[in-house]
Amino acid sequence: MIAIIIVCIIAISAIFWIASAQLRREHHRQQVCLQAFPKTWRSILRQRFPYFQSMPTDLQLQLKKHIQIFIDEKQFVGCDGLAITDEIKVTVAAQACLLLLNRKTDYYPNLKQILIYPHAFIVEQQKVDFAGVTSHHRSVLLGESWGNGKVILSWQNTLHGAADPFDGQNVVIHEFAHQLDQENGPANGAPTLRQIKDYADWSSTLGKEFKQLQYCASQQIPSLFNYYGATNPAEFFAVISETFFEKPKAFSQQHPELYDELSQFYQLNPIHWH
Repeated sequence: MIAIIIVCIIAISAIFWIASAQLRREHHRQQVCLQAFPKTWRSILRQRFPYFQSMPTDLQLQLKKHIQIFIDEKQFVGCDGLAITDEIKVTVAAQACLLLLNRKTDYYPNLKQILIYPHAFIVEQQKVDFAGVTSHHRSVLLGESWGNGKVILSWQNTLHGAADPFDGQNVVIHEFAHQLDQENGPANGAPTLRQIKDYADWSSTLGKEFKQLQYCASQQIPSLFNYYGATNPAEFFAVISETFFEKPKAFSQQHPELYDELSQFYQLNPIHWH
């Protein structure tokens, strides 16, 4: 009987500890947000992230709080001799947290580490064809999002994406869109939406536009979207997310239904920021 009571007490304690974890995390985040945003970080935003100046004041304030929490919770790791600095942390965090504005967020809960290479990096990839034959090859990448809690970025391309915020190409937005997609399982172009009923319109609109991009890519017809988005639905979502933030006016004019879907998902309308 005593053994059963002890087991019950341990079980109840474990349940209480787990249930209170989110409360402790929220309390800590509130404490982080109460701290003043460092002056040196503001200078980094001005120098490295001109997009920030185009945003409404309320979203600027919101973004700064997100940056503070993101940097507090995520580990940055320099690769190939790159030393991690506040410049790297703030520049990456500012772009990653754009995707969290105006929405209830748990700050990419699956993400633990951001690995930063000085330049584009080489990865060994393995593929199995329809006959079961395995092949190995090397690929040069600018960024990569893993489902096991890591994002890998090229610092050179991160800087380039931040410096030109209206060219429709941003490796940080791309990879962190994948992270949103991976919050509910393997990336498939269907991140967690607000309501179950939203998935029908999402699937219909994105499916139709994805097929259109595949056709454009196969026929070399000019498109607002990078042809890389025709690879699969996950890459399509990441590519159109880049375009949504960096070319919203052209996006809304040429693909109004798709723009509306992303506007509802991100709870933003960046047309008015530009």
